[in-house]
Amino acid sequence: MFNNDVGKPTIIGWDIGGAHLKAVILDAEGRLVDSIQLVCPLWHGLDYLERAILDSLQAFKIKPSRACHAITMTGELVDLFESRHDGVCKIANVATETLGEQVWFYAAHEGFVSSQVVYSFTNLIASVNWHASVSVLALKMQNALFVDIGSTTTDIIAIKDGKVISEGITDAYRLQSDNLVYTGIIRTPVMALAQKLPVANNDETVDINVAAEYFATMADVYRLTGELNASADITETADGKGKTQLESARRLARMIGHDVDTRQSDDNSLEKWIKLAFTCRNLQMQQIKTAMLKQLNPHMTIIGAGAGSFLVKAIATELNHSYITACELVSMWPAEQSNLHIQHDINVCFPAFAVAYLAQKNLINTSNNLAKH
Repeated sequence: MFNNDVGKPTIIGWDIGGAHLKAVILDAEGRLVDSIQLVCPLWHGLDYLERAILDSLQAFKIKPSRACHAITMTGELVDLFESRHDGVCKIANVATETLGEQVWFYAAHEGFVSSQVVYSFTNLIASVNWHASVSVLALKMQNALFVDIGSTTTDIIAIKDGKVISEGITDAYRLQSDNLVYTGIIRTPVMALAQKLPVANNDETVDINVAAEYFATMADVYRLTGELNASADITETADGKGKTQLESARRLARMIGHDVDTRQSDDNSLEKWIKLAFTCRNLQMQQIKTAMLKQLNPHMTIIGAGAGSFLVKAIATELNHSYITACELVSMWPAEQSNLHIQHDINVCFPAFAVAYLAQKNLINTSNNLAKH
């Protein structure tokens, strides 16, 4: 796979999304060195991707030629491209031009392919970052349900007898089978939750129609519930304004035709909207839980990842299932991972870690095979 003339190289795993770029760097011994997530609105143009890659390398303080690069992507979905095939090819071109020759692309069960043959594997490269994540976890977990709640989508994949259980890998199939639920904790519009929201009004609860407008997102909801980690809250708000609880409440109130009453004290003016935020949270939890139950077997461990792993934990608790984050699981791996000291919470960037880890395993196996001959 990679050029073995350089010995054991540093590996950078890249997860190129439509809204964010995530990267994880492993040293030559497989230890986690650093991770980063940057805003990358790919629908505005490929120059945003090039800039985000260069900014990541600058943050890592490494030249692209000093590392090998393993890439997975979902960014081919944005409407900048005519098709997924077109998107994969164009993203691969930018990545190769920016990072150099030691660039490889994850193609699900086919492993890694070079930039020269990407065009022949686009159907296996498109949106398979979840496959990389589960393939790594399946090396150590025999039976589990992996749930990655990101900013935009939720991946739900079962591991049975140490194998990834997914009959199809396309988004179309996974949407049909509830392996993919298009809901996330940051970018999802609140209007996608329901047509009506139950709202407390004096001594009664009334159902109010939801405005079919991009007034508020789920990030507003989780700022109000106090669960959104600031490090993951890097996407612009629906109105381009601030991210305080009051500003989030104003956006959420617009969804049901209301304004926040600032004549009251801050606590009183926010109380109603915090309650509504928890209502929205429960609706999203129910949507994800319903999809999870289609694959969840008794005694399965639930593995959480993504910026919304806190929501996975809440669902696991509600279902009375054991829970662990992907990050915690990796930190407990013996032998080859005993020297992997988790310096950052890599849950948000887990697919990037996964492709880096798989690439390094591939390199080690290739080196061992060469040594035997």
